[in-house]
Amino acid sequence: MDRVRVSLAVAAIAASAALGAAVWPHARDAGTVLAAQDDPSALADLRINSALRNNPKLISDNVEAALAANDADLAASFVELARDRNIALGDDLTKRVNDAVAEQGSTVHFAKGFATGLVTGNADDVASLSGTVAGDLFVFGDIRDVVREGKHLAMGEDTDHLVLGLATAGLAVTAATYVSLGGAGPLRAGLTLVKDTRKAGRLSEGLIAWAGRSTRDVVDGPALKEAVASGSVLRPTETAGAIRAAFRAEKAGALVRVAKDVGRIGEAAGIRAARDTLKVAENPKELARAARIAEAKGGQTRAILKLLGRGALLLATGAFNLTMWLFGALLTLFGFLSSIKATTERATAWWLRRSKARRLRQQAAAQAALAGAAVQG
Repeated sequence: MDRVRVSLAVAAIAASAALGAAVWPHARDAGTVLAAQDDPSALADLRINSALRNNPKLISDNVEAALAANDADLAASFVELARDRNIALGDDLTKRVNDAVAEQGSTVHFAKGFATGLVTGNADDVASLSGTVAGDLFVFGDIRDVVREGKHLAMGEDTDHLVLGLATAGLAVTAATYVSLGGAGPLRAGLTLVKDTRKAGRLSEGLIAWAGRSTRDVVDGPALKEAVASGSVLRPTETAGAIRAAFRAEKAGALVRVAKDVGRIGEAAGIRAARDTLKVAENPKELARAARIAEAKGGQTRAILKLLGRGALLLATGAFNLTMWLFGALLTLFGFLSSIKATTERATAWWLRRSKARRLRQQAAAQAALAGAAVQG
């Protein structure tokens, strides 16, 4: 019976050890992720490293795909990511990326993009955004958007309140930009980026819902209707002044913070990185995390967003699931130690009982021998 109990305890040690070996990698990863949950840049590194372990060709494949899609900026972002992780891509592939970047950065390409952004208000790269921001700085772009959406509002038609609020805020920020000699530039660029991303239909559903709620309180409807009724793109100064009077600065705090974060992403990682972020981020908190990634990773940001998507802005899995892995590892460790304790106690008890029985047998034999000797004597 004692041997059976000891054997069961030894089996429990083996089972706990096997279970611990299976749980430990997950618990270790969970602990690392939870430790990095407040550092989005470190968390992104962990997930990128995991993805690269599963597919060493991941970066080179994405570079080829970006070149095929004529997106030299994204290809260059992957090259920078590879360089940061000491991954060799090959001279030919690197040269093709450099040539594509040079072509898209040419004077002719920039001039064409600038003109497109200035006239249409649509931004897709640095050149077109420069034109869009220029139009907004000269109040042409924002007045155009406010007048268009304001007329829809006045006539009871479908109104894009988000574009309306962003353009109205943009006029107020433009005045601050001039006063501060460009100090509000990132905010101005951020408002323009969010507005143009919305107009292009590339803003995430979560941000559309949030920003729609936020911008409704930013604009004084009656005052705006009056400004639009008497305003015109041909009288920008008077129209801008009237529209700015309809802007409620005290209600625009959250909107301004979002625009600042978008501007930070654009400054640190480029315009397209900001646009990519606006596609995947669902709320202001995720935009703020993206801004921290952009400031830490710079040109790698687009590649990180391409590989991880919204996951770059979130925990890899739910914090509860990660905590459960750690809890499971602790239970396994407790079971292992308990099994060792039980085995030690049972083995010790078995050895003591066996030793006691041996001594008793020896004593009985000695007494029997003495008794036998006494009888013979």
